[in-house]
Amino acid sequence: MNKLPTSTTTGWLNKVPEVALSFWIIKIMSTTVGETVADYLAVEAGLGQGLTRSVMAALLVTAMFMQLRTRRYTPWIYWLTVVLVSVVGTQITDLLTDGLGVSLYISTPAFTVALAAIFFVWYRVERTLSIHDIVTRNRELFYWAAILCTFALGTAAGDLATEALGLGFSWGVVAFGTLIGVTYVAWRMGGNAVLTFWIAYILTRPFGAALGDLLTQARTYGGLGMGAMWTSALFLSVIVMLVAVAQIGMNGRRSTQLAE
Repeated sequence: MNKLPTSTTTGWLNKVPEVALSFWIIKIMSTTVGETVADYLAVEAGLGQGLTRSVMAALLVTAMFMQLRTRRYTPWIYWLTVVLVSVVGTQITDLLTDGLGVSLYISTPAFTVALAAIFFVWYRVERTLSIHDIVTRNRELFYWAAILCTFALGTAAGDLATEALGLGFSWGVVAFGTLIGVTYVAWRMGGNAVLTFWIAYILTRPFGAALGDLLTQARTYGGLGMGAMWTSALFLSVIVMLVAVAQIGMNGRRSTQLAE
């Protein structure tokens, strides 16, 4: 049986959006943005890896502070936090791989073990891993720890498949897209909803990373040559539009509830 919210969190509403098509569209685009924004700021904008990491980490701390202070799901705060977690998660893996020379063959299983440990402790404490019950501070902290780890793991797994194993960007998109499709079919056929959700959530990270590399990298490297700036701007525009629609809809529902 799921634990009930404690008295200190009474009145909280679920802090995570409904898992609908728009959720997955924004999630995939945010993972791609995490890949492209980090590359653009560090390389094309000339900030360098160190300054980019510092700025993104500071922005993430600010967004997370706002997210933790809210008592209900607020679309623009939630998705801003996800985008920044995506960027920072990407940078964590890049720091290990490029900065510290840690092999992707080591970091990928290490992040897998770390994520499994988070899920294990989360379940032992809360008796649920469902994102439909993020109604206490503990559950939200576990949730965001898992989210950050999925982005770092997805980045490592994506780079391992597309670069170290030579799969390439196009086939990386196809491979991870196929795995997401298989996960969806498994869910539709009665698979465990919580398990299939988290598998799909993890897989969207390497899928988004491969998609980002496919769009931004030069044609000589197997990409389409759109560049990080244009890809980031395009995907961010779509994210902002979808989040704005969600925010306006939520504000409208609240106004209706208050009027009643």
